[in-house]
Amino acid sequence: MRAEELSKPLGNSPPRPRLPELSAVVISKNVWYEIERLKAAPAWQQATGRSSETLAKYPGFSIILLLMKAGSQMGRHHAEGRISVYVIEGRIRLSLAGGKPADLGAGDMLTLDQGVDHQLEAVQESAFLLTVAGT
Repeated sequence: MRAEELSKPLGNSPPRPRLPELSAVVISKNVWYEIERLKAAPAWQQATGRSSETLAKYPGFSIILLLMKAGSQMGRHHAEGRISVYVIEGRIRLSLAGGKPADLGAGDMLTLDQGVDHQLEAVQESAFLLTVAGT
């Protein structure tokens, strides 16, 4: 299959979104390259202390690369779909409402069912993949 064919819908697939490269039939990315690219972008220098890039987005399934500076936080929130968090580098703390915080380091993964309230804090500068399914 030629590269230009990879971003075309197959058979009866729904129309592609505004950014068709995010829902191509095959997506190949080097995560380390994407991390360095995000760190070089102006958004990484902003006061929020975090930056992200959607790597893939299909109906009901997304993969997002997130970078967080040490001490930055994402306040209490929930996802409509099931999620997984896979830490690439650094250390994050994920806290559930009324539960003991989970400290996750490089190589650790955690999953949450849909609608579970949680918050995140970067204990160290961190990079992680967030997968959201079922939305």
